[in-house]
Amino acid sequence: MKLYYSVKLPRSTTSGKNLASWLILLTSFCFMVPQAFAIHSGSPQPINILFTSDAHYGIFRKSFRGDTNVAGHIVNAAMIGEMNTMPKLMFPADGGVGAGTQIQAIDYLIQTGDIANRMEIPYQSAAASWAQFRTDYFNNVKLKGHNGKPTQVLLIPGNHDISNAVGYYKPMKPLTDPSTMVGIYNLMLKPAVPLINETYDYNTEKINYSRNIGGVHFMFITLWPDSAERIWMKKDLDTVPQKTPVILFTHDQPTCESVHFTNPVAPYQIVPGKQFENLVAEHYKEGNTPYKTPTSTDIEQRGWVAFLKQHPNIKAYFHGNSNFNEYYTYDGPDHDVALKVFRVDSPMKGKFSAKDETLLSYQLISLDPATKVLTVRECLWDTKPQDPSAKVIFGKTATVNLR
Repeated sequence: MKLYYSVKLPRSTTSGKNLASWLILLTSFCFMVPQAFAIHSGSPQPINILFTSDAHYGIFRKSFRGDTNVAGHIVNAAMIGEMNTMPKLMFPADGGVGAGTQIQAIDYLIQTGDIANRMEIPYQSAAASWAQFRTDYFNNVKLKGHNGKPTQVLLIPGNHDISNAVGYYKPMKPLTDPSTMVGIYNLMLKPAVPLINETYDYNTEKINYSRNIGGVHFMFITLWPDSAERIWMKKDLDTVPQKTPVILFTHDQPTCESVHFTNPVAPYQIVPGKQFENLVAEHYKEGNTPYKTPTSTDIEQRGWVAFLKQHPNIKAYFHGNSNFNEYYTYDGPDHDVALKVFRVDSPMKGKFSAKDETLLSYQLISLDPATKVLTVRECLWDTKPQDPSAKVIFGKTATVNLR
């Protein structure tokens, strides 16, 4: 396509000074028009999202970049520094969204919980961890979206954040501190009257919200889609056209952990030794003792699978909690569904990266708004611990058609 334009100069430009001024203006115009035209033509830019989880402020890595017993805020700050370099990198030539082009912008940064480590003695309070997190993720993130505005940070809590708010079956100091839950709630839900620690009630003030991004409905829920969460999810999905793809972000994996359910024995409280943490409202139905295996939540999963069948436009599920980079398909306890799932690593408690820091990673999610194709790329950000200036390297890639 060719673009034609002309400029008619007034007669006064025949004087030397005026002619020079007009020539400068004309030259600028010639450069500006094609650039402006290019911005608004062709296919839309991919929407780029960085995804991480389980920051665990308050604990220490055994080793990191040549040092030992390295605090969570130092490791997370280093990761943020690597994230800030992403716009200068090129997408790998892997056939995914944006392949072979410059990344240019990061529109969103998503963090799915365990921002503060549980306050078991001697770990620091949730308030201290939240303050460090705010500095790193809101002050030190220098990224911008395609709209030129600062990258939007989207948060949900993890089991450690919730335990800090409601208590735990092992001693903590202080006994409770809802600072992280209150902070996330106020930032993400923006209530007319901000919540305060003194009156925060986890039973009624769950962190559930959604965003429509590039023609896809993104849902953010508290911990796991149990029967109580699904009430809110249904109301939200009732506002979404059935042909609109839906992506779910939460903390726990689709199989959940039995210890996260509510104690089924009256008076249904957190009891030392019983291990039920009362983090999801649903009472555990498999018995009076929790087990940490996928089959230990089959009854609870079947309720979740039934919900998936009622809402087939839920196309993908992103989570942390048990942390390493993995792309897999959740088929349910009876192998009758096929949900695409993306598990992300942790900077502090990765299953593999905790022992081998060269495996530390976060994910870059790129969405093509026109085709509704989604590509998820592993971003290895510490492959040369002795050289912090080394570039981020792309690892495993997965592409999904959301339609």
